[in-house]
Amino acid sequence: MPEFTVLAGTPVSDSEVLALYESVGWTAYTREPEVLACAIRGSSFVVTARTAGGGLVGLARAVSDDATICYLQDILVDPGFQKSGAGRALLEAVQKRYEHVRQLVLITDNEPGQRAFYEALGFTEGSDFRPERLRVFAQFR
Repeated sequence: MPEFTVLAGTPVSDSEVLALYESVGWTAYTREPEVLACAIRGSSFVVTARTAGGGLVGLARAVSDDATICYLQDILVDPGFQKSGAGRALLEAVQKRYEHVRQLVLITDNEPGQRAFYEALGFTEGSDFRPERLRVFAQFR
């Protein structure tokens, strides 16, 4: 199993971030590298997974008011490190950083395995909330 270390608050270069997003095919981000760089810099919390040699193999970023809500905006792992525990470790680092916050929210693609992964880490899919109690809305542009 590949080895990695999870680090919070360490700098990431624009080029290594772009390479990581390209490795997972997130073209909505990679089409505009300057916007991606701005998004990373504007995040409230960024945690990375790196190899022993320092290579970036995973990243999670959050946007939060640090009181009531935290949006887990991105969590991604290089395909060569997927299923290594890196994604879980990144998500757990965000959960720990914001354990005092009432709501941790994320929106993700509808890919096989996503639901099981996030449910195993304590998330509930929006469609499973009791309709009379909660609704989830989003607007994409």
